[in-house]
Amino acid sequence: MEENKKQNWLKRLYNWTISWAQTRYSTYALAVLAFAESSFFPIPPDVLLMPMVFAAPKKWWRTALICTILSVAGGIFGWFIGHYAWSVLAPYFFEYVPGFTPEFFDKVSAMYRDNALLAIFGAAFTPIPYKIFTIAAGVCDVSMFEFVIGSVVGRGGRFFLVAIIIYFVGDKAKPFIDKYFNALALAFFALLVLGFIAIKYMM
Repeated sequence: MEENKKQNWLKRLYNWTISWAQTRYSTYALAVLAFAESSFFPIPPDVLLMPMVFAAPKKWWRTALICTILSVAGGIFGWFIGHYAWSVLAPYFFEYVPGFTPEFFDKVSAMYRDNALLAIFGAAFTPIPYKIFTIAAGVCDVSMFEFVIGSVVGRGGRFFLVAIIIYFVGDKAKPFIDKYFNALALAFFALLVLGFIAIKYMM
């Protein structure tokens, strides 16, 4: 029963987020969403980015750039939350923010000990919850340089790739993105990880 309530709440929030695409404030809504999603908001900016690019394909690069810049800025905000306020805010995040669990948070912290830059890139590019990694980066004192580089490459790569596919393919791209994009992003990241492992053992 509790799970159904949570799903209904997320579905209403998802529909409300998409509704902003049909308003004159869509760009501002995308900026706020991209920023907020990087630290606490549960709906990814892709759901607003896609209809905006469909509606104005010639502005694909501008829309993707806004989404990238604000998402990385929100990630930096998440880093500061983790670095300076986690001891106070941890109970709130674990109870109310979807995806946050002590177990997963511990796994993310372990990833940072192995390869912080790769972990950040993976979370930024794939459907792995980026917000958990931004806050954990602050808790684990990941260097801001590594954090920003990984975030810019990962977030930019994801949003620009979605936007440019829509620009060149148009409406035909939507079923592909909905069905396959996240799986392909995960596959690409898995290959990247395997490449790093191979290099490590060859050296």
